[in-house]
Amino acid sequence: MPMFNQTLLLLLILMLGNVACAQSPALQLATSYQGNINVADYLVSEKLDGIRARWTGSELITRNGHPIVAPQWFTNGWPEVALDGELWIARGKFAETASVVLRSEPDDRWQEVKMMLFDLPDPQLTFAQRLITMQTLVAQTNSPTLRLIEQFTVSTQQELENLLDTLSLAGAEGLMLHYKHALYQPGRQSGLLKAKRYQDDEAKVIAHLPGKGKFSEVMGAILVESRMGKRFKIGSGFTLKQRQSPPPVGSWVPFKYYGLTQNGIPRFASFLHSRPPQDRPD
Repeated sequence: MPMFNQTLLLLLILMLGNVACAQSPALQLATSYQGNINVADYLVSEKLDGIRARWTGSELITRNGHPIVAPQWFTNGWPEVALDGELWIARGKFAETASVVLRSEPDDRWQEVKMMLFDLPDPQLTFAQRLITMQTLVAQTNSPTLRLIEQFTVSTQQELENLLDTLSLAGAEGLMLHYKHALYQPGRQSGLLKAKRYQDDEAKVIAHLPGKGKFSEVMGAILVESRMGKRFKIGSGFTLKQRQSPPPVGSWVPFKYYGLTQNGIPRFASFLHSRPPQDRPD
């Protein structure tokens, strides 16, 4: 075989190997809660603002399939089965959690992190059955770093709304609703719902816009482009430190909003946080 073709073949093998190493796991995703359900048919839990992770049975990976370099002691004794969860420190500490778990070398801050388990990717079991299995696995493992997110039931829609208000005021991101009889299936599923007091999405940073008044020396807003190609400004939700060092042009940022205008522009868009590339949803 000519040397040129051999080189091309070698490059192709290396590229395919890299793709395989970062292949996204088949995750189940939530759709937005719109009401009009029998809430008694669902198990409810708090929605955590951490880094979604998959335990493959032997290693931790991100939602995009990239390895998470955790200390050996962190996963010591974990079961040899796939688990879905959230690497989490506390409410409102997404940025701190990301700075710990997405480093190429682990440090002592992993002592603060827990793997909060919320599902078991077994397509043969209903969620109620998967919950029993998870409870058994966590109890048998008895690891201080592997925890099960509390799942509970509510009786009425009003009780659910009251709970959502209470947790939102306490700093929680929202609620997750698992249909008890739903099987685990990749992609967005109606049997898994997320309930928040706002809508959220991600947009690409196009430019930094100068500030005025007290922000005259720092960034005043960012110009972003949505997934649908709509451009708009986000000027609220930033700390002074974030204005001094804004999200880079070309990066994607999560934001919250409250409905759309007639032109499809998010109303009252507000910056949430910077999301590292390793944690960005496909």
